[in-house]
Amino acid sequence: MLAAACARTTPLPAQAAAVGGWSPSVEVPVEFAFDSLDERSVSGGATRGKPTIVAFVTTASLAAQAQVDFLVAMSRHDGDRVNYAVVAMEDRDSRELVELYKKALSIPFPVAMADAPTLAGSGAFGDVRAVPVTVILDRKGRVVWRLAGRVSKSEELRAALRGR
Repeated sequence: MLAAACARTTPLPAQAAAVGGWSPSVEVPVEFAFDSLDERSVSGGATRGKPTIVAFVTTASLAAQAQVDFLVAMSRHDGDRVNYAVVAMEDRDSRELVELYKKALSIPFPVAMADAPTLAGSGAFGDVRAVPVTVILDRKGRVVWRLAGRVSKSEELRAALRGR
């Protein structure tokens, strides 16, 4: 089983190790709901049944933009088998900027705005402020992989998705 730590990935033991002060549970699905830019839901319930990749980004980060580019390319090949979502770590006042970011990067999957706890580093996914942060959830909605602070290329993400 895979999980990740800041700037590197490491195997997840039976009981998940702390990641940046946050301890994911491999036994419990992550419950979350973010305000989507469109009608497509970005929530724990909406992602169940398929592996899911969630990327936490900012519009000012070139590394986050590169991460999104990898996810857009991946979604063209396996978007029917894997859920993808981007969560913008931006204040609500920046919604229009995030909408332009989505359009400029031609993001075909849901993009949402982070909630106040997530922006503060205390949301359902723990501290995700070291963008980009990429998280993989299994079919049951449990965190099985996480990488913070660097771009994860398609090959690395596909390897982490195998068997999810």
